[in-house]
Amino acid sequence: MNQVIIIFMSKKFNVIIEKDSEGYFIASVPELKGCHTQAKSLDELMSRIKEAIELCLEVDEIFDNQENEFIGLQRISI
Repeated sequence: MNQVIIIFMSKKFNVIIEKDSEGYFIASVPELKGCHTQAKSLDELMSRIKEAIELCLEVDEIFDNQENEFIGLQRISI
């Protein structure tokens, strides 16, 4: 009998969350080019961004395992 062993590796991603003028929450993952989604609630947004991350990782077979360290976020006025 053949056995299949599946190993799931955990990876953490930084998610930037914004709210637009129409009340939609928008999530973006800076480490993954083009990885973003939107939703009306934060719960739905988090579910959708997890799905978007999984899809981006499936498409991008050459994934850079180097993990960036999140330092912070600042808002500036010009």
